[in-house]
Amino acid sequence: MKKVKNDIKLESTIFIRSWKIIVFLLLILVEILIGVINRNNAFFEIAAWQVEVPVFAVLTIENAVKMWGIRSQKAKIPFYVFDTLALIVLTLFTDGDLVSTLYIVILSEFYLTEERMTANIAMGASSVALFLIASAISGALLEGGVDVLALVSNAFNDLIIIVFHFLILNLSLQIYRKNREITKAYNELHASNEMLSNAYRELQEVTALEERQRIAKDIHDTAGHSITTVIMQTEAAKLILDTQPQEAKRRIAAANLQAKHALEELRESVHLLSGYSQQFTLKEELENIIHDSSDGTDISFRYEIEEITICDAKRRFLCNSLKEGIANGLRHGDATAFWFELKSEANRILFLLSDNGKGSELSAMSEGFGLSGMHSRAESLGGEVWFHTEKDEGFEIHITLPQDGI
Repeated sequence: MKKVKNDIKLESTIFIRSWKIIVFLLLILVEILIGVINRNNAFFEIAAWQVEVPVFAVLTIENAVKMWGIRSQKAKIPFYVFDTLALIVLTLFTDGDLVSTLYIVILSEFYLTEERMTANIAMGASSVALFLIASAISGALLEGGVDVLALVSNAFNDLIIIVFHFLILNLSLQIYRKNREITKAYNELHASNEMLSNAYRELQEVTALEERQRIAKDIHDTAGHSITTVIMQTEAAKLILDTQPQEAKRRIAAANLQAKHALEELRESVHLLSGYSQQFTLKEELENIIHDSSDGTDISFRYEIEEITICDAKRRFLCNSLKEGIANGLRHGDATAFWFELKSEANRILFLLSDNGKGSELSAMSEGFGLSGMHSRAESLGGEVWFHTEKDEGFEIHITLPQDGI
């Protein structure tokens, strides 16, 4: 943004400097022309060149100082007063020939450096008045009187030129300045868009990194926990295989189901890392989990699932919670039947998983890794989790989450 402002300022400075050089060269050219055309004039037996040469020299030096040595318009006022006096003197010794052109050249410098239109109008009007006054003084001294009609008639062409010069130059300058402002605004907007684009790309990179870190943590926590549980279940089954074959069989089935869930979690995490998105709805994913858990087993499942559209983070949480709840019911509660319900009610998503396991006293229940992880994950999504259980009355998992955008 700062570079854009500096570029616009530099462009404006180059424009003004270039035109100052042109105006200064025109000043010298007009002075030479006036001197050549009026070389034989005289005023009260004083040769015109005797006055014109020193006036031209001082006028040239004074305008050079004014253009490149003085920046403040207020500080230039004495210089403009001198310009006016010099022009009056030149009017007396030149019969007014080309003096109007000298007015125009000097006015051009003022218009170039003054951006306020009111100041330019005031300067233009006062210059017309001074030109008429100088012409009147010249006529009075040379002819002994002032004929107003003759004065206006003689100066009419010069006045038209001064007025047209004012209109054309100021209109051109206003167009240039407005175009410069538009260009400046456009460049600043472009620079702002570039900054926003860079910030957005950085945000995307940070978000992607945070998402990868979260997925890596999920892999470490959920899949690692599931695989550890599988190992413990199979080890326990080995120890009781000969003495309690039915219990060993149940433990192996639970371990097999846990291994399936762990594999699904790993696959889902890999898909997320690779940017692959499954095209299943939430209802379809939950039904697939239920079917995978019950197919080929003695587990009975009843369920009611509404079609709900939610973000990926909530979707993964609900799917993982269902897997964790089924695995816990089999592993710890010896459950053989489950009831699952998911519905939307009053801008909330309601999750219920109930089993017919042996349950326990709620006060004596110890939350393991999976259940405690549900609490923290639900809170991060703006929801809550609670459990209900009684001895020999099964176990219930209740989850509520806000709908997206709530």
